[in-house]
Amino acid sequence: MLDTVLTSVYDSTSSMISNVTTFDFLLCCIASIVLGAACAAIYMFKHSYSKNFVVTLALLPLIVQLVIMLVNGNIGAGIAVMGVFNLVRFRSIPGSAKDIGSVFLAMAIGLATGMGFIYLAAVFTVIIAIVNIAYVLSPFGKPKLPEKTLVVTVPEDLEYEDMFDDVLDSFTTEHELERVETTNMGSLFKLQYSLRMKEEKAEKAMIDELRCLNGNLKIVLGRSVAKKEAL
Repeated sequence: MLDTVLTSVYDSTSSMISNVTTFDFLLCCIASIVLGAACAAIYMFKHSYSKNFVVTLALLPLIVQLVIMLVNGNIGAGIAVMGVFNLVRFRSIPGSAKDIGSVFLAMAIGLATGMGFIYLAAVFTVIIAIVNIAYVLSPFGKPKLPEKTLVVTVPEDLEYEDMFDDVLDSFTTEHELERVETTNMGSLFKLQYSLRMKEEKAEKAMIDELRCLNGNLKIVLGRSVAKKEAL
């Protein structure tokens, strides 16, 4: 069974496109289309997406397959792979880590089907799908609670250094003073903290304790700007 998976449908992987039969070509095209759709489905699983990117992702294995068939000759598979990766240009808009990973998956499928390894491409796609679903559904890599930003306003005559640490230690898993700025003609200070709450429903209790320390001045607690996912 393993020998079948690792065997190309072509007689030799060094054969030129002229030696590929119509049946073999159509078989590889069908495999690229089916596996490209599977790749797009893996990407869409519990992830925000646009139709244009999903369609492109589904077509990419078919495109890479044809490129591989055209350049796969006496030059060798190594140079062919380099040529394909140079020909494929990533989107001008920076994508997330999952976008880039999905593009590489689609290209890998196209490389495999283009060289005739249909069974290997199918098995690889199934393995990636299973592992992707397992990682997405598991708590692996997921923070307990999202990072938030706390802005506390204090009067200028208040010694704020370490003043709020006891309260923040009791309600947060981590906190850090990121910025201090003056406001209202220098009569007030604004302290900006980044923090993670131990319990999300404890926000009001924490704010009430902070109000007792800052003279009941303005306090703002909100979610931090999401950091762009990148590799």
